[in-house]
Amino acid sequence: MSGKPQYDEGAVIDAALDAFWRHGYAATSINVLTKATGLSRSSLYQRFQDKDGLFQIALETYTDRVLRRMKSYEGGSARARLEALLRGLLPMGSRRPPGCLLARSCAELVDLPAAGQKAALSGMNQQRVLLEGLLREAIAVGELPADADVAALAWYFLGAMQTILNLPQAGASRGELDRMIAVVMLAWPAAGIAQTRS
Repeated sequence: MSGKPQYDEGAVIDAALDAFWRHGYAATSINVLTKATGLSRSSLYQRFQDKDGLFQIALETYTDRVLRRMKSYEGGSARARLEALLRGLLPMGSRRPPGCLLARSCAELVDLPAAGQKAALSGMNQQRVLLEGLLREAIAVGELPADADVAALAWYFLGAMQTILNLPQAGASRGELDRMIAVVMLAWPAAGIAQTRS
């Protein structure tokens, strides 16, 4: 017998990711993880060291998928790609857990181990940086004025993403969120209009 694990590691990580996403870090016990993944405690500890190790891998996996999805949207302009990204987040009746694992993790940051805190903050920061890159690209081709407040706009659109992902749980309908996106996109300033910074 080789030393390779006798299970599908990708499926195990997916199951753990789902558990952390549904329940949060603090409420996801080792018992929850063994039930979700089908691994014994000894197998889980042998491969991932502990709950914290599995959580960090789950967060990194989730972040990678989110970033790839954000980069996948197409359009004839940076603005069109951003709007496609936002509309692509609208609820579709998916079986995936509601909300955003990174946002949920940031909300319980005080309960996370140091490595988990770093992974959660890094994941959110990478999304913001990706949005900043899209906005800077828009400035370079004249879609946005040269003095557009890239930092503020990136946080604003990241906030809109989180609203679309999280507020269906509070009762926001797909139609309401779709109309909200139209309002959100009004914040994209026309080229030549100066932006005011504090």
